Amino acid sequence: MSHEQQPHDDVRQDLSDDASGAMRRSAPRFTLLIRAAKLVADGREFLCIIRDASATGVKIRLFTPIPDHSELEIELGNGDRYPVELVWSTPDYAGFRFLGEIDIERLLDESHGAFPKRQVRLRIAMDAILHSGGEAVRVAFQDISQQGAGIECEKWLLMNELVRIDTGIMAPIYAKVRWRSHPRYGVIFEQTFRLDELARISAPIQLGEALQGGPMRPSILPAPDSQAG
Repeated sequence: MSHEQQPHDDVRQDLSDDASGAMRRSAPRFTLLIRAAKLVADGREFLCIIRDASATGVKIRLFTPIPDHSELEIELGNGDRYPVELVWSTPDYAGFRFLGEIDIERLLDESHGAFPKRQVRLRIAMDAILHSGGEAVRVAFQDISQQGAGIECEKWLLMNELVRIDTGIMAPIYAKVRWRSHPRYGVIFEQTFRLDELARISAPIQLGEALQGGPMRPSILPAPDSQAG
């Protein structure tokens, strides 16, 4: 699995040029070739790509339809969140207006914030089976990124131990233990996910939560943001 390579032919499209013609404005637009982010709909998180932005709005690449919602936010990898409202959408793209004043330079430069230059990760509730030392034990995912995950496991795992994780919804994952604070562990994948691949795997789980009106399963303990995979 390799990181997604996005075509550049539509990168410079302004939001005002899209189907709805909405979001016409005088604010200058800054082109972003690829900026991974999350669209947060009532607390449920979906991977997306910011394609361009200005001080008043943003255009994102979607990987799944936007669910029914009452509140929307865009969250960057550094933890910065921006409340937005949907202005227009197509199956693959959507345009949003910021609900407050933003610092466009900060949005463009992710070296600030609580987690500067960190990979985007999704908070996710998913059960799996982990194979370690000839044992198969149940684990709970707390979050996941292209490169790793935060899990909870009652079995004590060793630092740098190679484990196999079976989720039932994706190919078996081979990973090494990167950090531990039992029963919480961070693992790094032997093979990384493409952004679009992870987005399409995770979206049905998040949409399932939305249909049920809550998490598919309760967390045992919250994974610490500073350590999660």
